[in-house]
Amino acid sequence: IAPRASAIDRTGEYPFENVQELAKMNLLGVPIAQPYGGAGAGMIEFAVAVQELAETCANTAFICGVHTMSALCLQLFGTEDQKKSFLTRLTSGEKIGAFAMTEPQAGSDAAAMKTSAIPVGDSYLLNGSKCFITSAGAAGLYVVFASTDPSKGSKGISAFIVEGNNPGIRVGKIEDKIGLRASSNGEIILESCKVPKENLLGKEGDGLRIALTALDYGRIGIAAIGVGLAEASLEASVAYAKQRIQFGQAIASFQAIQFIVADMAVETEAARLLCCEAADLADRKERFTKHAAMAKVYASEIALRASEQAIQIHGGYGLSRELPVERYMRDAKALGIIEGTSEIQRLVIAREALR
Repeated sequence: IAPRASAIDRTGEYPFENVQELAKMNLLGVPIAQPYGGAGAGMIEFAVAVQELAETCANTAFICGVHTMSALCLQLFGTEDQKKSFLTRLTSGEKIGAFAMTEPQAGSDAAAMKTSAIPVGDSYLLNGSKCFITSAGAAGLYVVFASTDPSKGSKGISAFIVEGNNPGIRVGKIEDKIGLRASSNGEIILESCKVPKENLLGKEGDGLRIALTALDYGRIGIAAIGVGLAEASLEASVAYAKQRIQFGQAIASFQAIQFIVADMAVETEAARLLCCEAADLADRKERFTKHAAMAKVYASEIALRASEQAIQIHGGYGLSRELPVERYMRDAKALGIIEGTSEIQRLVIAREALR
């Protein structure tokens, strides 16, 4: 994975090879039960795996995280038939999973969702569009959220399993982003997309509950990416500070540099522990909404701060695309926006603290 990281960032090419490598190592279903092809491990193990991936390639870590979040939707809310039909194909890498919720007018405000699902005979017809969908075009299975009863607002949202080869789904614009460039975030257009009723996930109206549960798990993954990027920034800074000579000595001997490194080390470890605490609560089936939000917002901000400091320590070389620290900063910036902005995380944390 490491040798491809810089190239896929430059070209924006989706890393299919990397995803297949993850499948071989059984990393596409770390918290998924073994009967469905998963590793049968927990969110702690998942977080550690994502951290390690993110240190090398945040794009691959992000794709893995969203794929796993989609698989968890099926594991937590799917019927036995749905798990046997779809979940095993996700854990094996036969299909890449995607989470299709965001719309042009419905990002943080899920109740503003316009995509509709109308029952017709033994199927639903889905119409609408989604944007910023990770693995758009590459995914073989989308968990799509649509309104089955607009009069109920957010309580009328339902979730559907939609296969990528469905003739009623097509890919629109793929975004040219500053960070996480190879994760193929783009538009999904649903036009009279016929979905069998047995592909309804949960019951009608369960969509928002499914989405919020999945996002809690997903935020642990985003926090883990933040930890990985912060760790990569710290390691790069330490290595460079030891070999860069100024005024006759390594810049690591200067207190100004030492204090920056010390803060990076403290903040990275604090983010790691927040991430692990949220994952541990999830594994123990305790409420972890607040802790997942705390881990995500803190790790996102620490990753950005650590990468900026890494560039500062590298000086002019930090601005060069020949070194990875500038990529760490661009990738880190995305973490404060995806799967719930930092502002939304603070609203979640405040609501839970005031509960």
